[in-house]
Amino acid sequence: MDEVIQVTQWLSSITPRKKAKLFFFTTHADAPSPMVGSNDVDTHEETQLPLATTVALHNFKNIDEFLKKKVNTFSCYNVIENEITKTDYEYLRFYSACKYLDVVPPFLDLEKISAIQNKFEMTDEERDYRLLLDSADLVLEKVCDSLKPAGVSQMWTALRKDRNLIRGVKTIDIIGFFVDPNPTGIKECLFFFIVRFLQKADKINRVNTNRLERLIAQCDESSSCEEGKTIDFIIGSLRFYPTELYPFGFCLIMCVIEGRDGAMQEIEKTMEISRHLGMITHTEKNPTKETIELVKKELMKPKYQFYSSFTCWFMSHGDSNSMVLADGETIEREWFLTSFPDISTFQLKPKVFFMVSCRGANKFSLKGDEFEGQSATCNYYDIGSALIRNRMLDITDSVRDISYVQPMMDTLVAYSTILDHLSGRANTHGSIYVDRACVLMSENISRGRSLTEILEHLSQDLHEILQETMDEDRIVYKQACHYDSFFRKTLKLPYTRHPKEDVHSAPQ
Repeated sequence: MDEVIQVTQWLSSITPRKKAKLFFFTTHADAPSPMVGSNDVDTHEETQLPLATTVALHNFKNIDEFLKKKVNTFSCYNVIENEITKTDYEYLRFYSACKYLDVVPPFLDLEKISAIQNKFEMTDEERDYRLLLDSADLVLEKVCDSLKPAGVSQMWTALRKDRNLIRGVKTIDIIGFFVDPNPTGIKECLFFFIVRFLQKADKINRVNTNRLERLIAQCDESSSCEEGKTIDFIIGSLRFYPTELYPFGFCLIMCVIEGRDGAMQEIEKTMEISRHLGMITHTEKNPTKETIELVKKELMKPKYQFYSSFTCWFMSHGDSNSMVLADGETIEREWFLTSFPDISTFQLKPKVFFMVSCRGANKFSLKGDEFEGQSATCNYYDIGSALIRNRMLDITDSVRDISYVQPMMDTLVAYSTILDHLSGRANTHGSIYVDRACVLMSENISRGRSLTEILEHLSQDLHEILQETMDEDRIVYKQACHYDSFFRKTLKLPYTRHPKEDVHSAPQ
């Protein structure tokens, strides 16, 4: 059959709503840059004009033409063996979006997809199409699905009132002030236009969504939300780190085995819980400084941009400032923690570090009356919310910026013990902290808890456990863990374990 006819038949089989979503996922706002074959040309026309004309004319002609062009580009594309190109990235995004929406063209060359995945050095686990979907776009799709056409129309009206933001934007004028979003697929096109417009204007990104939240907050709840949804629910969904679908993220496990009883148990437990949470896992036993540098270099590879989060378990002996490596050398804990968050592939994504080592030799010993608890009372002051609001600054958009981000932002560091103190371990099972952390995460996986809630529960649980030193003094003591957070959103663990699909050398 002629390819033109095949493409026409494929497009005619896709509903307007799915066309809008396919266009949205394919014109992903945060594509890696710079890449071979990319340039600095403004993609405004490509990403916003088709949406604007579709909304204005109630006609999907321009979106159809865009999708035809993509298919034709991929059909003629020859996969270069070594260099990763912009088209490689777009081809994978297009395929994953089609797979997610169940509209894969029957004529799409899956061998090319497999060849591109080879260029990205993807393992069998990483060839799951869900890895290639952008979690932030999936969250925005759910927000769109939660709004009625009237709600998106109200967002549009609120956006149009911000004259400083829309001044001189031609696509805004194409749509006009009053919009009828009721025809099938038009609501989606208008919502996705608003999102891409705010992204291109540097007003929102995968972490900073305040500007979008403020538009939604101006909607009338009774007419704007789908059944069972509320404005608070919709805005609340934007306040979590986007970690939709499988995999939940990439997990790096580094464990010094030499001289640490139970270390293999630590590895087994952390591997089990990371896989249970739907993470793709890599383990480094007995790491050295050279190992760490090689891992950092590996994480800079383009394929890691597809991951939505990063978790690292580092288990070794240590003192207040440093950690002992397998070869007896030490590294500064601060150096380790500041070098990983700066890796570009995980910028604007949650990064969690579990640092499991002693940070000194002090112990919170329990003797005699010290077993008896003490209590204290505090004075509380009731400050009226109206008074607080009256004293707050009026922070305008003109003094806000989301372009520049401190490297440590979106990072959480969990320590197995407090500064200058021991981190307890059992002879056969390894770190007690690792054991309790894995148990609590496993128990909470189906409850939709956030990571910080679980860490707070872990702090309570661990501090109830009486431990005993392994030396001749046999001192009974308690251990206190804590975490430092630079998170800007809440990181929720998956509600259910994400099953891995049976994918091998070529997508199915």
